[in-house]
Amino acid sequence: MTKIGIILGSTRSNRNGPQIAQWVLDTASRRGDAEFDLIDLRDHPLPHLDESAPPMFGPSAHAHTRAWAERIGPFEGFVMVTPEYNGGIPGVLKNAIDHLYAEWTDKAVGFVSYGVSGGARAVAQLRVVCSGLGMADVSRPVEISLLTDFENHVTFIPGDHHIAALNKTLDQVIAWSTALAPLRAAQKQSIGSRS
Repeated sequence: MTKIGIILGSTRSNRNGPQIAQWVLDTASRRGDAEFDLIDLRDHPLPHLDESAPPMFGPSAHAHTRAWAERIGPFEGFVMVTPEYNGGIPGVLKNAIDHLYAEWTDKAVGFVSYGVSGGARAVAQLRVVCSGLGMADVSRPVEISLLTDFENHVTFIPGDHHIAALNKTLDQVIAWSTALAPLRAAQKQSIGSRS
């Protein structure tokens, strides 16, 4: 069964992300057409990128990067749950992405964003970053407003339109992850033949 990782891309102390990521996981887990797992970046602290060579050139010498690669590698697609900070993506999410290369390539990615204006600018930046890694970003993001979609600016209350948008995002992530499987298999075969 297709494995999809849901990445919670904020580590701030008073973050709204956990309830949104849990909603994504709960909604996704009811589907039955893929396996879903929540990956909280708090559980994977990485230093600012400290690699001596670009990740595309092979395994890291650092244990923290190898552990991160082992966590991300098995997934065939991702949903990134991201806030928008000052018109962009959180540094911790960009740093986590930058630590790896092959573990992202030829995999699908969808986005659930939140912020005062729904997080659209963070998604725009993530599309560029993910495209550069050879990821296929799906067209349907889920945008959540901190002003209108939270009760007292604290409790996330998903509307029917959010559920519909999330299911469309998940449909696309799963379909694209499946469609990209031959590319991932060819890449593994190529790496295996060089060893």
